[in-house]
Amino acid sequence: MTGPGAAPGPIAPGRALVARYAGLAGAVLLSVAGYVGGALPGTTADRVWRSADGPLTVVLWLVGTGLLVGAWWALRDGAPSTGWAYRTAGLWALPLLVAPPLGSRDVYSYACQGWAYAHGVDPYATGVAAAGCPWVDAVAPIWRDTPAPYGPVFVLLAALAVTLGGGLVGAVVVLRLVAVAGVLLAGLCLLGLARAAGVPTRRATWLVLACPLVAVHLVAGAHNDALMLGLLLLGLLVLVRFPGKPRPLLVAGVLLGLAVGVKATAVVVLPFAALAAVLGRYTVRSLLRDGGWLAAGVFAALAGASLLSGLGLGWVRGLNRSGDSEQWTSPPTAVGMVVDYAGELLGRRPAAVPVARAVALAVLVALLALLWWRAWTALRELNDVRQRVARMDAARVRVSLLGAGLALAATVALAPVFHPWYATWPLAVLAVVAVRTGWFVLPCAVAAFLALPDGTNLARLVKAPGALVMTVLVVALAVWGLPRLRNVRPR
Repeated sequence: MTGPGAAPGPIAPGRALVARYAGLAGAVLLSVAGYVGGALPGTTADRVWRSADGPLTVVLWLVGTGLLVGAWWALRDGAPSTGWAYRTAGLWALPLLVAPPLGSRDVYSYACQGWAYAHGVDPYATGVAAAGCPWVDAVAPIWRDTPAPYGPVFVLLAALAVTLGGGLVGAVVVLRLVAVAGVLLAGLCLLGLARAAGVPTRRATWLVLACPLVAVHLVAGAHNDALMLGLLLLGLLVLVRFPGKPRPLLVAGVLLGLAVGVKATAVVVLPFAALAAVLGRYTVRSLLRDGGWLAAGVFAALAGASLLSGLGLGWVRGLNRSGDSEQWTSPPTAVGMVVDYAGELLGRRPAAVPVARAVALAVLVALLALLWWRAWTALRELNDVRQRVARMDAARVRVSLLGAGLALAATVALAPVFHPWYATWPLAVLAVVAVRTGWFVLPCAVAAFLALPDGTNLARLVKAPGALVMTVLVVALAVWGLPRLRNVRPR
C-alpha cells in the first residue's frame, strides 16, 4: 500500500472460496468441540483434562481454530468485497451461535452477578458464592468469591437477562443475544468509520468481523466486550460525522459513557474522542468547547446508570480484583514472574508481580499522555496545511482514531491480566485507520489458540518458559522501540 486509502490488490475468486469454506469447516469443528468438551453447565472448569473425551476435544479445537485462523489470515489484506466479508463472517458465526459457551465460563459469572443484583445483593461488595447464586457451580472457581468488575450498565443488563431468561440457560441465551447485538452494531459502524478515515471498507470489515476471536469469544463466549465495542464504535462514528455540533456531541458522549459503564477499559478512548469532537482549527478553546459537550454526555450516562442501579460508585472498587489471575500472557506479570523465579534460585521470593504491575500502570499513564500529546500536535499542524477539505478531514479522523487504537493496544499490553478476547479492543479501532496491519493482526491470530473450549488457559501448561519468552520479548521491544519513539508520527 502507498497510503492510508490505498486499496488492497484483487483477490483470486478461488482463493476466496477456499478461505470461506475452510473457515466454515473450522467453525463447525469448534461448535462440535464445544458440545464434546465445552464450558457446559454442570461440568468442571478443567473438564478437558479429566474426561475420556478430552483428547478428542483438544484435536477438534486445535484443527478448527487452525482452519478459522488460516482462512482469516489468508485474506488479511481485504476480502473480495465488503458485502462478501459480511456474508462470510455471518456464515462462520452461524455454527457458533448454537454452540455452548466457548473459551471461558465468564457468561456464568455474568448470570450470577445479575441474579445477585436482581435479588437485592450488591455485586460490587459480595462474591456470587456468598450471594447465594443457585448457579455458582458453573462459575470458574477463581471468580466465585470476587465482586463484579463491570460497570453498572452491564450489571443492569445482566439482571434483565436473568429476569427474562427465567433460569441459567435462558439467561445465557439473552446474554448471547446482547453480545451478538454488540457485534452487529460494531459491524455497521465499521463502514462509516473506515470511509471517514479513507481506509478500504472490505479490509476493515474483514479484519474485525471475520476475526476468530470475535466469533469464538464475543459471539459464542457472549463476552460483554462485544457490547462495549458496539457502543464505543457508534460513539466514535457520531463524533466523526458531526464534529463541533453540541447535540450530536452529547449523544456521542452518552454512547461512550455507556461503553465505560459496561467495561471501564473504554475510558482510555475518551481523551482521543475529545480530539475527534473538534470542528475547525485545533485550539485549546475549541477543544474545551467541543470536548466539554462530549464530557457532559459521558458524565450524564455514568451518573444516570449509577443512580438507576442504586449502587453508586461501588463498581470502581470491583476493578481492584480483576487482576487476581497471574499468567505470563500479561507482559508486566511475566516480568514479575521471571524476577520471582530468579529470586527463588537465590533462596528468596521477592514477590515482584505486584511491583511489576504497578510500574506497568505508571508506564501506561505516561504512554497514554504521550500518545495524546502526539495526536494533539499532529492535529495542530494540520491547521496550517492547505489541501482539499475531504483529505484534511480524513487526516484528522485518522490521527484521532489511531491515537484511540494505540491507547487500547497499550492498555492491553500493560494491563495486569490478558485474556484472548482483550485483543479485539484495539483490533476494532485500528482496523479502520492503520496502514500496516500485521503488527496487530498477528497477536490476534496467536491469541486464538490460547484457550480451550472449556475455558482452560493453555498458558498454564508452560508457565515458566512462557514467562521467560515474554520477558525476553518485552526487553527486545523496549531496546528496539524506545529510541524510535521520538520519531513516531501519526499517519
